[in-house]
Amino acid sequence: MARVFPVRFEELPENWRPEDLWVIFPVGGEAKRLKPLTAEVSKACVRFANKPLIEFSLIHLAKQGVKNFIFGVKGYLNYKSLHDYFKEGIDISSRYGIHPRIHIKYQPNVDDVGSADSIRINMEYYGITTPILVVQGDSVFTIDVGDLVRYHLEKKAFMTIVLAEVEDVEGFGIAKLAPDGRIETFVEKPRRDQAPSRLANTGMYLCNPEIREVFKEPKVVKMIERGRLDFGYDLIPYIIESGRPVYGYIMKTRWHDVGTPSRYLKALLDVLNGLVEGMEDLEGRVSEDQNLWIQGQSPESVKKREEILDKYHKGIIELRGGVLIGRHCTIGDNVTIINSCIDNYSIIEDGVYIENSAIMDRVRIGPGAIIKNSIIGRHVRVKSSFKNRTKILATS
Repeated sequence: MARVFPVRFEELPENWRPEDLWVIFPVGGEAKRLKPLTAEVSKACVRFANKPLIEFSLIHLAKQGVKNFIFGVKGYLNYKSLHDYFKEGIDISSRYGIHPRIHIKYQPNVDDVGSADSIRINMEYYGITTPILVVQGDSVFTIDVGDLVRYHLEKKAFMTIVLAEVEDVEGFGIAKLAPDGRIETFVEKPRRDQAPSRLANTGMYLCNPEIREVFKEPKVVKMIERGRLDFGYDLIPYIIESGRPVYGYIMKTRWHDVGTPSRYLKALLDVLNGLVEGMEDLEGRVSEDQNLWIQGQSPESVKKREEILDKYHKGIIELRGGVLIGRHCTIGDNVTIINSCIDNYSIIEDGVYIENSAIMDRVRIGPGAIIKNSIIGRHVRVKSSFKNRTKILATS
């Protein structure tokens, strides 16, 4: 079963309980590193384990009592992708049985000049005077919100940055901590030989409501006027230099930045194999002792699920490792699927071999195709035959 993080409300003062927090997802970039997956959809809504990517973090936080969310959207594609799916949060609350329901708001039609500027705009527009938690829409993680809040209050922090240990220090903001956890040095995307540690900024920030006043200070106003107010490059170094207490909270569970195709696949494989704590309770699990999910809700999709299970139990198909198969899928004979995800309405014809890959929704893969370590985008047709087998053997 998925881990449930207990929120001990009596230990948290007024305005610091999860239902008092505002969670803001800055969603303003073009996600060039993840193209072509983001050519027609916001990165936050790229399909991941058969759901929009951001749905995992939103529901994970909502189940801990967080009720107020803002999507800091910039641009038509980001707004349309998120609003079309989530709207104001009524339907998704009902789908997951979350009561009272969550509330989702959207950034006003104002172009920000960076992730931190998005926070400024939304705090001002919605009159937010309670603490905020900033979360990135392109990460896969689990976190105990109550524990994070308690740490922040115990340290009397102005801002707490959630950190995770990484190997690739050049791709992240890196922090050096004092023995008490206070951040002494913060460097955005340093060279490996200049990194002060391996503790990376996850893009999650718990901030006191007084951060609103920081945005009004002359140096910050000048940053905005010059056309950039980014957390890593601008706001965090400024707050540290101002002498305000900024602390680092080191994650106790796995965290993935899903910003590139290779990182996407790594995160997906970890989820499918139960290595991301709290993420293993996906819909349609066949049994508790194996990481196999075959999804189906409607009578038609349940019938498809039963057909796939029948083939699996009879040995007509092979499903090994962590495997997730979505609704209304058709799986041919002599198919092998290893550590992979097949999204809704996809057709996998006879003799196909799929390993360490993501097959997105409404894909058709022809007979005998071999797909390894790859992402096959939505609505793609992979032509293949037993005489001329198509091989896709890398991230594509």
